[in-house]
Amino acid sequence: MRIGHGYDSHVFSGDGSLVLGGVVFGDCPALKAHSDGDALAHAVIDAILGAAALGDVGSLFPDTDPRFAGADSMELLRSAASKVFAAGYSLGNLDVTVVCERPRLRGRVPAIRERLAAALSSDVSRVSVKGKTNEGMDAVGEGRGIAVHAVALLEETR
Repeated sequence: MRIGHGYDSHVFSGDGSLVLGGVVFGDCPALKAHSDGDALAHAVIDAILGAAALGDVGSLFPDTDPRFAGADSMELLRSAASKVFAAGYSLGNLDVTVVCERPRLRGRVPAIRERLAAALSSDVSRVSVKGKTNEGMDAVGEGRGIAVHAVALLEETR
């Protein structure tokens, strides 16, 4: 078994709609980023790549590469997962914590879990997503952005 931790954070841009875990939150502004700004997907990519010692989101999908401008981060997650699986691993479980003052995630957590499980070729019972606030502390607590932590356990398949 191997464990990886992923982290990502972005500020709100005001342009477009927020995407987290492949789910669109039309009532919240997008995050500023080179891709679609899905900080949740980015943190998960880092967690699975880290567990497999295969680099990070920036090494696979650099923000200097125009091919990834506006990219669908769930497609990037599928690509990263494919590399992890090809290296001889499967997902044991995934635990994600989204830290934000807005939006409230509770009603959308099941959809996020389902999309993550599908992208990771896993059962939804192996994927956990939680929302927390930062109680007014720092830029995230002031509602200017979102931070995401992800921990992935990989199991060897070979």
